[in-house]
Amino acid sequence: MKQQEKMPSAQRQNLILTKLKEANQPISGSEFAKLTNVSRQVIVQDVSILKAKNEPIIATSQGYMYLKNEQEDHQKKKVIACKHNASQTKEELYLIVDHGVTIKDVIVEHAVYGDLTASIRVSTRKEVNQFIEKINAADASYLSALTNGIHLHTLEADSLAKIEAACDDLKKAGILI
Repeated sequence: MKQQEKMPSAQRQNLILTKLKEANQPISGSEFAKLTNVSRQVIVQDVSILKAKNEPIIATSQGYMYLKNEQEDHQKKKVIACKHNASQTKEELYLIVDHGVTIKDVIVEHAVYGDLTASIRVSTRKEVNQFIEKINAADASYLSALTNGIHLHTLEADSLAKIEAACDDLKKAGILI
């Protein structure tokens, strides 16, 4: 049985770009590694090279995404401030996604580094569960642990009404600041 050859780097990077531009959901580094017969770490390096070439690729908890042109994006956005402990994270995220709202990121203000932003990109309960499972599997802390639970989220939806409904529920739960 002949072992499949590794794909050359330029061809790999072109494939990554093409697949990400066509995708409507994140693609994991492991998926790219299988497609190209290289390690996930090689894919991480390829993505870093593409980012250095100003390709708008972001890493989310579900995989890589290509940021489409903002002018084509008709999504409504709002940044909200929240405060809660780690055990309330799932409740917070469920309250948001249950209204058809995507949680784009989490932002905390660090005393030394300034604003720290991490992409989350969750839109469903399943994605929330996967995000929380990854945090737990890595034995990692939430960024909000750096700020006694205070953090911001950028929310996106196809209407402001959905975002406002999510905010109303967060306020009732004592999470929205």
